[in-house]
Amino acid sequence: MNLQLTLAARYLWGRKLRTFLTTLAIVIGALVIFGMNIMLPTMLQAFQVNMLAASGQVDLTITHETGEAFSRTVLNKIRLTEGVRAASGSLRRTLNVPDGFFGHGIQVTAVSLVGIEPRLAQTLRNYPVKEGRFLRSSDTADAVITTSLADSLDLKLGDRLPLPTSEGVVPFTIVGLLPERTLPGNEEILVPLSEVQKLLDLPKRINTIEANLDTLDPARREAILAAIEAQLGDDYNMGALTSGTELFASLRMGQQMFSLFGFLALCMGGFIIFNTFRTVVAERRHDIGMLRAVGASRRTIIGLILAEGLLQGVVGTAVGMALGYLMGVGVTALMGPLMGQFLHVELGAPVVSPALVVTTIVLGIGVTLLAGLLPALSASRVTPLEALRPTVAQVLRRAMSVGAIVGVILIVLAIAGLLSGSLEATALGGLLFLVGLVLVAPVLVKPIASVFGGLIALAFARDGTGALAQGNLTRQPSRAAITASATMIGLAIIVAIGGIATSLTGTFLTILQKSLGSDYMLMPPSVGVWASDVGARPELADRLRAVPGVGPVSTMRFAAATADGKPVSLLGIDPAVFPQVAALNFTAGDARTAYAALAEGRTLIANGPFAAQSGLEVGDTVRLSTPRGRQVYRIAAIAGDYLNAKIMTAYISQANLRADFDKTEDVFIQLNLAPGADPQLVESRLEAIAADYPQFKLVSGKAYYEQNKQLFDGVFIFFYLFVGVLAFPSLIALLNTLAIGVIERTREIGMLRAVGATRKQIRRTVLSEALLLAAVGTAFGLLAGLYLGYVMVLGMGVAGFPFTYSFPFAGLLAAIAIGLLFGVLAALLPARQAARLEIVRALRYE
Repeated sequence: MNLQLTLAARYLWGRKLRTFLTTLAIVIGALVIFGMNIMLPTMLQAFQVNMLAASGQVDLTITHETGEAFSRTVLNKIRLTEGVRAASGSLRRTLNVPDGFFGHGIQVTAVSLVGIEPRLAQTLRNYPVKEGRFLRSSDTADAVITTSLADSLDLKLGDRLPLPTSEGVVPFTIVGLLPERTLPGNEEILVPLSEVQKLLDLPKRINTIEANLDTLDPARREAILAAIEAQLGDDYNMGALTSGTELFASLRMGQQMFSLFGFLALCMGGFIIFNTFRTVVAERRHDIGMLRAVGASRRTIIGLILAEGLLQGVVGTAVGMALGYLMGVGVTALMGPLMGQFLHVELGAPVVSPALVVTTIVLGIGVTLLAGLLPALSASRVTPLEALRPTVAQVLRRAMSVGAIVGVILIVLAIAGLLSGSLEATALGGLLFLVGLVLVAPVLVKPIASVFGGLIALAFARDGTGALAQGNLTRQPSRAAITASATMIGLAIIVAIGGIATSLTGTFLTILQKSLGSDYMLMPPSVGVWASDVGARPELADRLRAVPGVGPVSTMRFAAATADGKPVSLLGIDPAVFPQVAALNFTAGDARTAYAALAEGRTLIANGPFAAQSGLEVGDTVRLSTPRGRQVYRIAAIAGDYLNAKIMTAYISQANLRADFDKTEDVFIQLNLAPGADPQLVESRLEAIAADYPQFKLVSGKAYYEQNKQLFDGVFIFFYLFVGVLAFPSLIALLNTLAIGVIERTREIGMLRAVGATRKQIRRTVLSEALLLAAVGTAFGLLAGLYLGYVMVLGMGVAGFPFTYSFPFAGLLAAIAIGLLFGVLAALLPARQAARLEIVRALRYE
C-alpha cells in the first residue's frame, strides 16, 4: 500500500490543476451536504418553536398536583433527561383587580403575572416584539405586555403599569410590546422570574415547567415522557402535545418537508463527487495502460486509484465541511430577516449534530472511493495494448450498449411503478428512473446534440465551430453524458419543487375557495384546534338569519371522540344548509348522496388523514366512542376541507352530534348574502351582532382567501430560496467538469491550434460544446424533475392529503432558462483557458 500511496501522491502533485479541480468537486459535495443539513435542522427547530408559540403550546407542561410552587431542582432533572431539547421554569399568578383599579371605564378585571427566565424562555417560545425590546436577565421592575392590553389600559412604551402584590401596589415600566393576544384567557404581563419570586416571597421557587422535545416520532416521544414521569413520581401533572392534534400534524408535515430537502442535499452532494471523480478516472485509460505496460498488476492499479481517492477525499471533505459550516451560518443569517418578514419565523443558532459530521465524512470519502473503484475495476481489465490505443470508441460502444439496455429496462420498470398507483413502487421507480436516465444518456447524446447542434450551427455558421462542438460531443458520448448529468440533478430538483409548489398552491387554494368561499365568516381565535374555542348558543345564528339581506347561514359544532382507539375530531354540520354556503373536497363518494346520507341514521364523511391512517373506504363502518357509549357509524364518502386538512376529522349531522355528544354549541359560522343585498349595510349590522360575542371575529370570505394566498406566496418564496441554494452547486460542478474536460483534451486543442484554428474559434467551440451539454442536461433534468415531482405529490396523496398534480409550466421555463444560462456561465472560464493554451506546450502535454 505504501507504493500506491507514493505513486498517488506524486501523480496528484505532478498534475496540480487537475488535482485541484477534482478535489474541488469533493469540496463542493461535502459543502452541500454539511451546509444544507446545518441549515435544515436550524429551520426545523425554528419552525417547531414558532408553530408551538403561535398556538400558545409547548411539547410538555409540568405542574404540581396541588397547583403550588415547587423547587427549581425539579427543572434541573427535566433538563438532564435525554430527549429534552429545551426546558424553562416560570412562576405564574392570576391577579384579580377591583373595578376602576386601572382607571374609570376600563373593563380589565384580571391579568396573569408571569415571571420568566428571559434567555431560556426564548428557546421555547417566539416573542416577536413589535415595539421596544424583550426582557433581559438584568431587568428588575420592567415588563413586556401585548398591544391589546396596552390599548385596553391606554398605555404606551415607557409608561408605568401598577400591579397589586403582597407588598402593595408595585409599578412596572413597559419596555416592550408584543402582538395582540388571540388565544382565550387573561392577558399576560411578562416580568423577570427573580422579580416575581421576590414579590410573592417564593425564592428559588417555580410553579410551571415548559419543555420541548427533540423528536416528533410518537414512539420516541412516549419513551421520553415515560422517563420524565418516572423521575417526577405521582406528585406532578404532565400535559403533553398529543399526536392527534392539528398542531402535531402541522409539525410532522413540516418535518417531512425538511427531511426531503435534506435527502436531496445528500443526493446532490454525493452525485457531484461521484460524477467528477468517475470522469477523471475514466479519462486516464492511457495512463493506466502505461502502468500496465511497465508491469503494474490489476491490484496495483486499483490500489493506486483508491489511494488517490482517499487522499483527495480526506482533504476535500475536511475543507468542504469547514466551508459548509460557514455557508450554513451565512445563509441562515441572510435568510433570517426574510423568514421573519414573510413567515414571521425567528431563526436560532445553527444546529450541528454528530450524526451529520459522521454522514458527511462517510459520504465525502466513501463516495470518492466508490467513484474511483468502479472505473478502476473496468480499466484494470483492459489489456495494456488496448488501453494505449489512441481511441477507445469500440470499447465505449460496447459498454454503452450494455448500459443502455439496462437503462431502458430500469426506465420501463419505473414507468410500470408509476402506473401501478402504489406509493412504494412509484417511489422506487423514481430512483430507477434517475439511474436509467444516466445509463441511457450516452445513447441519447447524439440525437439530442443533433437537434440543438443545428441551432448553434446557425449562430456560428461562418467558422463552423458549432459543427465542431457537436462532433466532439458525439465522438465521446460517455464523457458528454457524464458532464451533462451534473446539470441534470440540479434542474431535476428545480422542476420537482416547482411541481410540488404548483400542486400544493393550486390544491389548497381550490379547497380554500370551496370550504371557505362564503361571503362572511364568524371565526374563533383558534381555527382547527376547536377544543380550545368558546362557541355560541344557536341563538347567535338565529340573530344572523334575521338580518335583512342575509341568505343561508351554516354552522359547525365540535366534539372530540376516538375511532377504534385513535383520536378524531367530529364536526357537526346541517347537511341541508351547509352545501349552500360551502363545500367539501370529495376524493371518494358523491357529494349529493353523501350529504343526504348524513341526515339518515349514523353516517359520517371521513377526511383524507382519517381514512388513510385507519385504512377506511366508502361503505366501511367505524366505532366511535361517545358519552352514551360506543356507536357504529357508516362511511358515506371521503372528503375534507381547508381548516381540517391535517388531522383526523369526520363530519356528521348536527342531529347526531346532539344525540350522541349533547353538543349544540356553534364554534364556526358561515353565511352568504341574499341576492340584491347591500354588502356595506349588511356588514355593519353583522359587526354590531358580532360585538356581543367577542370570541368571534367577523371576516370577509374574499379577504380571508387573499390573506391565505399571500401566506402561500411567502411560504414558497422560502422554498425557492432553498432551490437556489441547492441548484447553485450544480453550476459550480458543471464549471468544474468542463474545466477538467479542457485539461483532458489539451492535446486535441493543441492539434486544432496547429492546423490553424484561432483563439476566438477555440473559445466559441468550447462555448458551443457547453451549450450542447447544458441542453442535454436540461432535457434529462426536465424528465427527471417531472417524475420526481409527481412521486412527491403522489406520496402526499397516499398519506391522506389529496393533492392534485399540476403541471409546472413556470418551473419548466425557469429550468430551461437556468440550464442554458448555467452552460454559458460555466463555459466562460474553461473557454478562456483553452484559448490561451500554447500550441507547442499543448502538443507535448503528457
